[in-house]
Amino acid sequence: MRELVEVIAKSLVENPDEVVVTETETGEEILIELRVAPGDMGKVIGRQGRIAKAIRAVVKAASSKSDKKVVVEII
Repeated sequence: MRELVEVIAKSLVENPDEVVVTETETGEEILIELRVAPGDMGKVIGRQGRIAKAIRAVVKAASSKSDKKVVVEII
């Protein structure tokens, strides 16, 4: 999942070198934290959070075969 979020984020931002994705697994949940440059934050979130919702929907669809819940946080 980490690689998927990283590829999507790097294709959206102007500074792909500053994209950092960390994955933390706790019990029945996988937490994916996405960090981007402050200037690229709007590009990752989108108007009214549409892009952020789309990223979360893609990750949810990709993780549907696993038993764990995947949470994507944009920091």
